[in-house]
Amino acid sequence: MAPGHVAYGLRAQYGLLVTPETVMAWERGEISPDSAELTALAGVLWCSPGELLAEPVTLREHRIARGLAAEDLARRLGLETNSYQKMEDTGRWKGNERQSAALATVLGLTLAQFVTATGKNDELADLLRSAATTRWQAYVKPLSKLLPVPKAHLEQVLERLHADYQSKMVATLSWGGGVGEAGTGDAGREFLADIVEHFWYFAGGAA
Repeated sequence: MAPGHVAYGLRAQYGLLVTPETVMAWERGEISPDSAELTALAGVLWCSPGELLAEPVTLREHRIARGLAAEDLARRLGLETNSYQKMEDTGRWKGNERQSAALATVLGLTLAQFVTATGKNDELADLLRSAATTRWQAYVKPLSKLLPVPKAHLEQVLERLHADYQSKMVATLSWGGGVGEAGTGDAGREFLADIVEHFWYFAGGAA
């Protein structure tokens, strides 16, 4: 189908006034269709909205990939549509633990996808660094609020992160300060810099 054919289909079938130039801009990735346009475009092209998206990143992209309207998702999460829409528009999720777990389930999100989609990557990194360098037990509760993951599993992961970091620092301090990477403390700094990746590895990417 040429861009003109697609534009005609959008107008004839869905009443959307989209020009062939807009269709070409979508194809080149210069602009993105909104939710209604993407759903209509999928209908014209006989495919699902998810097939037109690259790997979903934002809440909106994950929702559209699942073929859900904002009001449908909000209802399934127990939220007012306006409240959910505001969180989706700002990229900052503010749901409670139950709503977070429901969001991950309904959208089929892995832990990593959940954190990215809800705009909490930086907050997660800060909490994990503190858990690794101080008393990890104090960070179980705040991380439980951040992540829809069983408490027992989270405790195991945090204990492992803490133990790995501490072992690197012990190596740094042993034998008169040590030599090389361990002796300069680089191993500990590098571990903290990649703390989120270590967390996903130990967590096993559970949904």
